[in-house]
Amino acid sequence: MPFVRTVLGDIPSEAMGLTYSHEHIVIEESFTTVSHPEFILNDTDKISSELTELYQAGGRTMVDTMPAACGRNILKLVEVSQRSKVNIIAPTGLHQEIYYPPNHWRYHLSVNELTELFIEDITLGIDALDYNSPVIKRTPNKAGMIKLATGDDMITGHQQKVFEAAVNAHLETGAPILTHTNGGKLAMEQVELLAKYGADLNHVVLSHIDKHKDLAFHNDLMQTGVYVEYDSHFRWKTPDENWTYTLLEKMLPDFGNRIVIGMDMAKHTYWKSYGGKPGLIYLVTDFKKELVKRGLDGYYNELFFLNPQRLYAFME
Repeated sequence: MPFVRTVLGDIPSEAMGLTYSHEHIVIEESFTTVSHPEFILNDTDKISSELTELYQAGGRTMVDTMPAACGRNILKLVEVSQRSKVNIIAPTGLHQEIYYPPNHWRYHLSVNELTELFIEDITLGIDALDYNSPVIKRTPNKAGMIKLATGDDMITGHQQKVFEAAVNAHLETGAPILTHTNGGKLAMEQVELLAKYGADLNHVVLSHIDKHKDLAFHNDLMQTGVYVEYDSHFRWKTPDENWTYTLLEKMLPDFGNRIVIGMDMAKHTYWKSYGGKPGLIYLVTDFKKELVKRGLDGYYNELFFLNPQRLYAFME
């Protein structure tokens, strides 16, 4: 039976319910937050409160996307999942280099060593100290996804090494892969590299793709067999065109089975519980109303239920 791996254990894919496909639930104080204090998301009372509100509105599963050693805190993810009843899929993998100090251990490990680290996060459990100490205190709480990232100009040699290790772990464990793109940049290059290393593109999703305003690009990308994740819907400024909704109108008829939706609320200024807006509940309120307004509500089940179930399921 297809399953997904949450921080509290494996569940059948069909039990995911309404799923947010790209989120930041906990970001602990770290190198990342030194230059970006607005990224600090570590108050478990506030986080649990907002997740509980989402659960009461019908939300059931969230995919956290803060990977190893850049603010991940598995113990807090477990706590807020238990308190709110929202399933949380935690990542292994590595984020963009800008979120790590220049002499970080990531640069000194071989492909095989990175592969082993990712596999152990998935099969044994995530380190309570998140690999920020010479002591490893592995928890029983496992990663259910592998996160990768590239930047603006080219995929570097170091990033190729990380991608190779991620695909190795993906093939060994069956865990799905999620990538960060800078607004769609290098998306096709990511797909080509993942395919070169042998990844199953049916279990790969590329994030933040809706920032790229080129319909041909979206058409070509989804024809490769990957999923794409859209999360800019609440970021477009009035009176500018909301490109995310325009894109959904154009792409859903042909690729309704390849699109998932998230919010990517990495800044606490987006969280209602921190005094910000629009809050996590946006996707089940304002976003859903906009889909109805545009005659797209018939795709809601695919966007939030069926597609995440297929994408985030472990490969056999």
